[in-house]
Amino acid sequence: QVRLVESGGGLVQAGGSLRLSCAASGSIFSINAMGWYRQAPGKQRDLVASAHSGGAINYADSVKGRFTISRDSAKNTVYLQMNSVKPEDTAVYYCNAELRTSARAGYIDYWGQGTQVTVSS
Repeated sequence: QVRLVESGGGLVQAGGSLRLSCAASGSIFSINAMGWYRQAPGKQRDLVASAHSGGAINYADSVKGRFTISRDSAKNTVYLQMNSVKPEDTAVYYCNAELRTSARAGYIDYWGQGTQVTVSS
């Protein structure tokens, strides 16, 4: 059993900052990548940022220069530092981990329950 638990969402004014955290726990053998997605009402779920074990980091164009993703591999935790937030950043933010539960298992995507981020203008 694998669990991803997010924290840190909430209400913030435009121009402010927020930090999201996500901890993965359970039967984890190895994690290839962890990241954040977001979904606004009526829209699809889109990648915000991802961090891979090899060091590669990806950001959506809309958050480059404002958001920073970081990982603590020892704690199976990923963070998203959100600075200079805008009303269009309002969405439910989901943590994602691509991991495997044993040496013989393939990598599978796991998701957190989501945390609401609301940016007021």
